[in-house]
Amino acid sequence: MEEKKGERNIYRANLRGTPFNLECDSTTVFQDSRGLYLVNRTEQGELPKIAVYSNNIPGAYELALLSVWDWGTDIATHYDKPGDAPSKEATVMVNIANPFNEPRIHKNFPGGPAELEVYRQEVVDGIHDHWIDPMAGKWTYTYHERLFNYNPSRNLKSTDRGLLLPKGVNQIELIVDDLQRDITSKGAQATTWMPSADPGLESNRPCMQRLWFRVLEDKNQELKMNMNCYFRSRDLYKAWFMNVYALTSLQKKVAEMVSDRLKKEVRVNGYTDTSDSLHIYGAYFKEFEQHLKPMRSDEKFERRVVISGTPMHESFQEMTEETRKKLAENPDYMKTK
Repeated sequence: MEEKKGERNIYRANLRGTPFNLECDSTTVFQDSRGLYLVNRTEQGELPKIAVYSNNIPGAYELALLSVWDWGTDIATHYDKPGDAPSKEATVMVNIANPFNEPRIHKNFPGGPAELEVYRQEVVDGIHDHWIDPMAGKWTYTYHERLFNYNPSRNLKSTDRGLLLPKGVNQIELIVDDLQRDITSKGAQATTWMPSADPGLESNRPCMQRLWFRVLEDKNQELKMNMNCYFRSRDLYKAWFMNVYALTSLQKKVAEMVSDRLKKEVRVNGYTDTSDSLHIYGAYFKEFEQHLKPMRSDEKFERRVVISGTPMHESFQEMTEETRKKLAENPDYMKTK
């Protein structure tokens, strides 16, 4: 079998080249300094398949937005209000070489440093798990609860939430146990879906479905942790960036936990993110089009991101630290029902 080890190096080299577009009967390829995307164009009745490759989160974010907007299928949803345009939708895989490469922050995502830190702590630290109380009209889940305290249910809206186990399962701890036992394990995964309770809940069921961790050794015998993340449905414009920022922070936490167990450093490496339905809702197209305009070119990309060591980064860090202090005093800071 022909060796393919050069493919990744070719991709990295091409990123330094000039922008290009390539189209054939069923495939479109777009590439510039941010990375590249490939589109498998389809017939009516089938979602386009898109693959995005970038070395960092902001580059991947922009290319995902551009590719779904330009090539996603038009489809109505049950969330639409009268007069809303059909959504843009595609099945999308995003590969980021290392989610902690600089730049890590896109300054134009919908939100700011405070919202980003609140959400990171919600996913990684579980600061809002106490909001899970469907009987009181509150949440039916958080990602943190499903990952760190998974307890299947007959009916989440019933008294005592219909929980089937006397104690929840810490799936993240079991992942660390598994990798400590066998660093080559292919079974280090966690799920959020409850087939006994989630199917009938509509908007109150998790979008992120599964995390899969794989530790590989590089040519220098250093251990690298890769993570694959799977979503069934996802809002690209409003949710994707914050999802990725928080989940890659969790990836780093798991790498650190495994490092502690093995007494050997395990570094964060690749992040691959797959969404069955990645969409841009027609309800906010006018707002979104303005958001997208500067991204039509990779020119001045540096002005749209936050780079360490710059005044923008210092300001971002100051606001993040202030948010951490306020969350330590009140975990419901900035949170509403």
